[in-house]
Amino acid sequence: MDTIYANDHKNVALFFPSPIQQGITGSENFVFTYNREKEQHFGLLQATPGRVSNLLVISDSGAIFSYIVKYSNDLKKLNYFIAASNSIGNVIPVSEDNEDIKKDEGLKEDSAKSISYSNENYFRKFCSYLIEKKQGIGKIKKRKNDIVLSLENIVFEKEQLFFVLEIQNRSTIDYEVNFLELSVQTEKNGKRKSMQKLVQEPSLKFQMPEIIKEGQSARFIYVLPKFSIADDKVVMLDLNEKNGERNLKLKVKQRFINSPN
Repeated sequence: MDTIYANDHKNVALFFPSPIQQGITGSENFVFTYNREKEQHFGLLQATPGRVSNLLVISDSGAIFSYIVKYSNDLKKLNYFIAASNSIGNVIPVSEDNEDIKKDEGLKEDSAKSISYSNENYFRKFCSYLIEKKQGIGKIKKRKNDIVLSLENIVFEKEQLFFVLEIQNRSTIDYEVNFLELSVQTEKNGKRKSMQKLVQEPSLKFQMPEIIKEGQSARFIYVLPKFSIADDKVVMLDLNEKNGERNLKLKVKQRFINSPN
């Protein structure tokens, strides 16, 4: 892989052949910024002193670009014009269906509660990619009776939020899922403030498990139309066991919802 150098007092610009859909650095001392609301061809890289890391960028065509990134006080190059031939692969396998996905303009013309067939096809492939990723947003988990519900990541992509979730069954009894509900709730502030609850319906549930065997775990993804929440609100994940009482409630604070990966 080629190496790109950056520091904390200059912007290093990377220009890609297709608009950027996602950019990920492997270490916190490197920051890659790009327009998440309106896809653009360029992003900016900055760094603070630290270990060597890597940068992974995915374009709207599904092309994958990967680079080693290093900190350097002296930058000999500030602009990188990246050719399509530098792609190391494609997140979407080449097929006839991909032409429809590339031509699809995303969810702007879809309803908030449904997605088109071509979008669903693309989102399922993107979910497969996220399931294998190790990137996370920190420890957000709830444990009860040896059942652990974790929110591993929230990713913004094509006007949707991808909630990467995991259920671990550390008990000696199989766990059968009745439902997992995601809602926006107002945090209680004193006895007089009532709780408001607005359930958010997923556009897609990817690899949602029905049962988690004893000692096993299951990763899955909820895809929801993009939303944000106010300071006094949280997202609540309610996991309910079928024919059992091992129910969990996991609270997700505003900063994780409003600043996804």
